[in-house]
Amino acid sequence: MSNVSLVILCAGNSSRFNQSAKKQWLRVNNEPIWLYVSKKLTSYYSFDKIVVTSSKNELNYMKNFCDNITFVEGGDTRQKSIKNALKHIDSDFVMITDVARVNIPSEVVTNLINSKNEADCIVPVLDVSDTVIYENNTINRDNVKLIQTPQLSNTKILNQALKTDIEFTDDSSAIKNIHGQIKYIQGSIKSKKITFFEDLEIIKELPSPSNNFFTGTGFDIHPFENNKKMLLGGIEIDVDYGFKAHSDGDVLIHSVIDALLGAIGAGDIGEFFPDTDEQYKGVDSKILLKEIVQFVKNVGYEIINLDLTIIAQKPKINPYKQEIKSKIADLLKIEKQFVNIKATTAEKLGFIGRSEGVAVQSVATVKYYDWKKQI
Repeated sequence: MSNVSLVILCAGNSSRFNQSAKKQWLRVNNEPIWLYVSKKLTSYYSFDKIVVTSSKNELNYMKNFCDNITFVEGGDTRQKSIKNALKHIDSDFVMITDVARVNIPSEVVTNLINSKNEADCIVPVLDVSDTVIYENNTINRDNVKLIQTPQLSNTKILNQALKTDIEFTDDSSAIKNIHGQIKYIQGSIKSKKITFFEDLEIIKELPSPSNNFFTGTGFDIHPFENNKKMLLGGIEIDVDYGFKAHSDGDVLIHSVIDALLGAIGAGDIGEFFPDTDEQYKGVDSKILLKEIVQFVKNVGYEIINLDLTIIAQKPKINPYKQEIKSKIADLLKIEKQFVNIKATTAEKLGFIGRSEGVAVQSVATVKYYDWKKQI
C-alpha cells in the first residue's frame, strides 16, 4: 500500500477551450485525454487509489472505459470537485492534478512523492524569466513563482483547509490559509496546462485520434392515439391521431437518439431520459435530440451520416420526407445530403400492418473529432 492516492480533476466544461469537444475528451489514438493522463501518471508510481471527477452527465459514460478508477461527480467549482473526491480518499497523502496538464514529467511526480513528509503541501513551481509588472510597478521577478499541479498534500490537513466558503485556485493556497507548511519544488515547463485552443501546440507530438468509424443502430415503435398531434422527425404530420407515449412520442427522433448513443457506446435513451421522470412528460423530443447531439460532440465525436427506415402502413411518409430530412440535418448539425430516409409498409402484417402504429430504424455513423487537423 503506497499511502498516496491520485485525484484527476475532469469535471470542467472547457468553456475557454471553445471547441465542439471538451479538451478532456480529445482522443490520443482511441484513448480520451483523461484516461491517457491517468495511465501516464500511474506508470510513474503505484498509487493507492485513483479518483477521477466528472461532470454529472458524463459520469456513467466514463465508467465504460475502465474498472480500476473510482469515478466521482464533480462540483461546479474546482474546490467542490476536490471536496467530493476527498470523500473517497482514505490514504494519508493525496496528489491532485488538472486533467489539462497532459505532459507531466516523471521526475516531477517522483520529487513530489519523495518530499511528502517534508511539509503539509508539496508544490511544483516555475521561475519567471520575463520582467514582471504589478499594479504598474516593476517588481523583483526572483520573488515571483508560477504555481503548477500536481500538488501533493497531507489528506487530513487538506480536508481541514477546505472547510470554508473561500474559493481557492489551488490546494496550497487553501493550506497556507490555515497556516500549513508549504514546500516548493522545481516544476516543469512540460507541465503547462491546456486552457485555450492555441495551447494544443503543447501536445502536438502526441498520436492523432484513431481514424476508426463507429456505427450504432436505433429502433423505436409507438402505437397511435386518437385526437393527438402527430410529430415525426420534428415535423407535424397532418392527421387526426398521434403517438401514445410519455414524451411527445416522436418515434423517429427516439430512434435517432438510440443510434447516436449506440455509436459512441453510451447506452440508450432511457438512461438519459427515463420515462418514469415527470420532467420528460410530454417533452418536445427535439430538445432531447439537441441534448444528445451536444453530448456526442462534448465527448469527442463528429456525426458523419444517418440512414433511417420508417415502417408505416399509415400515414403516408413521402410527402414529408424532404421536410423531415431538413429538420433532422439541422438538429444533427450536418448537411442534408448526409441524412437518408427510406419509407416502407409492413405489407399489412402485424401491429404496423393493421395501422396501429409506426416503427423507425436508424443507423448512425460517427468518428472522433480530429483536433490535430485544427492546429
